[in-house]
Amino acid sequence: MPYQAASDRYDSMVYRRCGRSGLLLPAISLGLWHNFGDVDTFENGRATVRRAFDLGITHFDLANNYGPPPGSAEESLGRILAADLRPYRDELIISSKAGYTMWPGPYGDWGSRKYLVASCDQSLKRMGLEYVDIFYHHRPDPETPLEESMGALDYIVRSGRALYAGISNYPAELAVEAINILRNLGTPCVIEQPSYNMFNRWVEERLLSTLEAEGVGCIVFTPLAQGLLTDRYLGGQIPADSRAGRGHGALRRSAITEDKVAKVERLNELAQERGQSLAQMAIAWVLRNPAVTSALIGASRVAQIEENVAALQKLSFTADELACIEQILAG
Repeated sequence: MPYQAASDRYDSMVYRRCGRSGLLLPAISLGLWHNFGDVDTFENGRATVRRAFDLGITHFDLANNYGPPPGSAEESLGRILAADLRPYRDELIISSKAGYTMWPGPYGDWGSRKYLVASCDQSLKRMGLEYVDIFYHHRPDPETPLEESMGALDYIVRSGRALYAGISNYPAELAVEAINILRNLGTPCVIEQPSYNMFNRWVEERLLSTLEAEGVGCIVFTPLAQGLLTDRYLGGQIPADSRAGRGHGALRRSAITEDKVAKVERLNELAQERGQSLAQMAIAWVLRNPAVTSALIGASRVAQIEENVAALQKLSFTADELACIEQILAG
């Protein structure tokens, strides 16, 4: 039976303006970093994407190396687009990136014009798309002039391969340089994608305020600390199907320390007092900052999408709740 999107898909999702651009993003976006590679079950990923769109998640985020193996997540989304979402292409924001190792030799990594343009072309082919909505430089390249990397993004946009340019994993000082180069080229940087969660708060030092001042949006990845800020590891357990329990997951068993587990358990108690799950509170916490446009989540099953989207029902915190969180994290 052909897929037909839910008629009420826009009724409850919150959409936020991306910096000073015309682009609106859902407050919760779905990343395909995990659970969409060839090592995963395709129909599970397909059901997850469909449910996400039915709940108003219009933004799906990828990169050339997502899988494993690299490239397979984009291929999976291409299959989902062809089977289900092609009629809704103009309702979707699809993003991809390049900056990490993708193929052997000197031209398959980092930030040269050669690599970025070729990688974008490969990504479009894997997904069966004429363009992506956002194309990012995935990480700074210490050996390539920033003007070259940003010039490649400018070319990718001007050639119709992407509608918007973005950067990812850039520290504040370098982000300002990249933003200014793109602005002078006439292709504004609309968004940065850094890591941010209760256990990883480096963006609070300067990056968030810098992006807000520059009129650039911010979409944060790992808001749940690779699943650590959920109920999956309460009591120090490591489920076999969790990111820490799988051999190819990004969360290592060594990250599940006694100190972290103790903090997670106290945070979980506070979340329950708020009438939320720990994951919902963690998402609301990153979205509390007005500089954050969207929280980029991962999901291994439909129920996780539904739980995380429900975080939007309670985004506000009292001063006492925020103070309690700070006390727990400092303990």
